[in-house]
Amino acid sequence: MRLFIAPTAQMMSPSKMKWSVLALPSDNLVRGMVFDKDHVYAITHAGAPKYKIIRTSVTHPDWKTAETIVPEAKDSIQYITHSKSFMFVVYSNGIVGRLVKYSLGSGKASEVKLPASGTIDITCPDFRTDQCIVFTTSWTQPTTLYDFSGDKDTFVKSIFNTAVSYPGFENLVTEEVEVPGHDGTMVPLSIIHRKDLKLDGSASAILEGYGAYGISMTPAFSVRRSIALHGVVLAYAHVRGGSEKGEAWYKAGYKTTKPNTWKDFISSADYLIKKGYTSAGKLAGTGTSAGGILISRAVTERPDLFGAIVCNVGVANALRAEFSPNGPVNTPEFGTVQDATEAQALYEMDGVQHVKAGVKYPAVLGVAGWNDPRVVPWQPGKFVAAMQTASTSGKPVLLKVNYDNGHFTEEKIVTFKNFAGQFAFMLWQTGHKEFQPAKGSN
Repeated sequence: MRLFIAPTAQMMSPSKMKWSVLALPSDNLVRGMVFDKDHVYAITHAGAPKYKIIRTSVTHPDWKTAETIVPEAKDSIQYITHSKSFMFVVYSNGIVGRLVKYSLGSGKASEVKLPASGTIDITCPDFRTDQCIVFTTSWTQPTTLYDFSGDKDTFVKSIFNTAVSYPGFENLVTEEVEVPGHDGTMVPLSIIHRKDLKLDGSASAILEGYGAYGISMTPAFSVRRSIALHGVVLAYAHVRGGSEKGEAWYKAGYKTTKPNTWKDFISSADYLIKKGYTSAGKLAGTGTSAGGILISRAVTERPDLFGAIVCNVGVANALRAEFSPNGPVNTPEFGTVQDATEAQALYEMDGVQHVKAGVKYPAVLGVAGWNDPRVVPWQPGKFVAAMQTASTSGKPVLLKVNYDNGHFTEEKIVTFKNFAGQFAFMLWQTGHKEFQPAKGSN
């Protein structure tokens, strides 16, 4: 973060406000900041790949000599916020969250016993009190709001909860495992399926991954996971490039280290097949947006693993992404062709460049949003065109253009139709009996 500060007493005369530097990018401050009296608290990854909290003076900030208030832990700090008397630290191991309360008065820290397990969020709308709202959710449990009393550590379900039930979700289970990657690194993998699943390789499965910008695929409820009630295995690969295991996990799937992102995805696919959750012809892979790099390279490197893949508004032509409207602002994440080393890394990320003629590729669906301001339609379009030309499997290679959406900026009905179409394509091509064309249909 690059931050400046000025006294609020000068706000009535903006032209006379005296701004001073609070932090520069070289200070390595990320993920939030808390002010209390004469101190400012911040998260840093300097010397702490899974982050720590440091404190310095507001009026004379010196981050190089800042005091460590909360040291690095085994899981990663996600963000900080505060109430009247406490700073709250949200942690996650990439799958399960926890909450730590730090007393701004005494300096003592204690873990808060939570009412549910999964992804945890907290907001304190009025920092003049110690009353906050805690949110919990998981892959199969809807978001629940609790009124949380910071001084008493008590939880009461909020009146703002919407009493909605989703019949059948009680029949689903979630497994959290770690899979050995190509270099021995253990990669977290979340697997959702019916309780009565037989591990005989007969089930269709959908494996999803992302792995960019340090964004973690933390558990969150979605009605779209109801597809698992049809005997479909859903899996989420927590590949490098996210931050499930901290800053180092992010940088291990970044620019020149980007191949770890799709290789972790491939390792996750191998695991699902080896353990009998699915088989190669019944496994579908999907990646969205920056996840287009992951899926386009996973299928070009290991086409034998998949029965179908979906490149959903995905970056599949990384070498040319820089020359799209949203491209220049993303060069810090992926690299630029103006630098020889980064250009080579972009080539490695580029799915279009790795499509080979004469290969029996699985079924492919590219999805584009005509009004997409982030990933232009020609990104998945060029990948589909290359696959149509090269593949000898005889399986369908299709491009779907949604003229009613952008990059998830559409009405919900458009979203649901979009994903219904993607699920139908993947399950059709992986042989799920409920998604085959009716007899006699064209």
